[in-house]
Amino acid sequence: MSAETDAPIVTIRALGDHVGQEVTLQGWCYAKTGKGKLVFLQLRDGTGICQAVVFRGNVSDEDFEVAKAITQESSLIVRGVVKAEPRAPGVPGGYEVDVRGVETTGISDPYPIQPKEHGVEFLMQHRHLWLRSNRQWAAMRVRAVIVRAIRDWLDDHGYLNVDTPIITPAAAEGTTTLFEIDYHGEPAYLAQTGQLYNEANIFAFGKVYCFGPTFRAEKSKTRRHLQEFWMVEPEIAFCDLEQLMEVEEQFVSYIVQRCLAECAPELEVLERDTSFLQRVTPPFPRIHYDEAVAMINAAAARGDLVPGYPDPVPAIEWGDDFGSPHETYIAAQFEKPVFVHHYPTQVKAFYMEPEPGRPEVCRSVDLLAPEGYGEITGGSERMSDASKLIAAIEHHKLPMAPYEWYIDLRRYGSVVHSGFGLGVERTVAWVCGLDHVRETIAFPRMLTTMRP
Repeated sequence: MSAETDAPIVTIRALGDHVGQEVTLQGWCYAKTGKGKLVFLQLRDGTGICQAVVFRGNVSDEDFEVAKAITQESSLIVRGVVKAEPRAPGVPGGYEVDVRGVETTGISDPYPIQPKEHGVEFLMQHRHLWLRSNRQWAAMRVRAVIVRAIRDWLDDHGYLNVDTPIITPAAAEGTTTLFEIDYHGEPAYLAQTGQLYNEANIFAFGKVYCFGPTFRAEKSKTRRHLQEFWMVEPEIAFCDLEQLMEVEEQFVSYIVQRCLAECAPELEVLERDTSFLQRVTPPFPRIHYDEAVAMINAAAARGDLVPGYPDPVPAIEWGDDFGSPHETYIAAQFEKPVFVHHYPTQVKAFYMEPEPGRPEVCRSVDLLAPEGYGEITGGSERMSDASKLIAAIEHHKLPMAPYEWYIDLRRYGSVVHSGFGLGVERTVAWVCGLDHVRETIAFPRMLTTMRP
């Protein structure tokens, strides 16, 4: 590149603040076209993509030859004048750089991912490179905003972040989906949830949350499931089921509205129709499990179709858990996410408080997102009586010893308390409008995918 200048190093995201100024950009060549005296570089730097126009008359002969020789994904430094150009492609669009100097810092080998149809298996094998594509870039940036929004809302509302163990001696929600490990000769498990430990934490701090990776050894290949995913789990003392739903709708609405405010360029790259997201404001509709079953079976009797599925709504027996078609149909009946509460006790975890006078249902709630994205949060009021909890552990044929400490929480100042979990990957899929959770985390762990 020609002689050094004082042109400041800026990001593509900030180009709008430097119109008419000479700046320096550092990044990679996303794509290149050109003919004759012009070379058009699509430059990306992690914050966005912009067009850098290299005109032979504006750069040295040496720099023009450098521009002509640049290959896709080569790293480069570009110096030029920022221009407002409404037609200029990019993310965010509307600006381009009239290049005055260019140099490469690393020429890329022929890049394996090209603008053609690649199979999913190929893309997953090259996930470390696939992340550079604009859709994957956009999804990861939305994910980062979702994570910040989660922490900001909880921190601003008096919740204390308390980390919980990843290695546990017992299951929280059954043993069939646990990854077992050897803990110095003793069996242990990768945590499905931090909830049980969070229940101990509330008796010290009142309102808490844990946020980290969780593990489910589910033999599932659906578009909604990962073996390792991130979950935030708020837990609240002196909170019943009805109060919990109020917390959830405020929390989820904040996350979605924050994404709409901060991620417009990314959502545009993803071609996300944001009309459903704009409606995500409190209050959310609430229906009892009984109502949901009646709604599903009435639709099945009429032969109603499930949006996005080729077949009609399948009927359901009272007491069964909902499958994806059921959740999709229920959510499609509402313009906002919908709470379904009071599920049958038999399909929920052992620690959920039974409904007084109706022990066959428990004080549980799932929040179903529209557009077929299914359960976004799952929560409940927890059992607060030691004798009830002991009976539930015995009924589920769980070993008593690993839960003695958990029962203790009900012996020393027990209170009504509730909590929920929100899966980051499903939330990212919903906000971004993605078809599969494999695109919601940088390096997904699925049933048949552990590399790279």
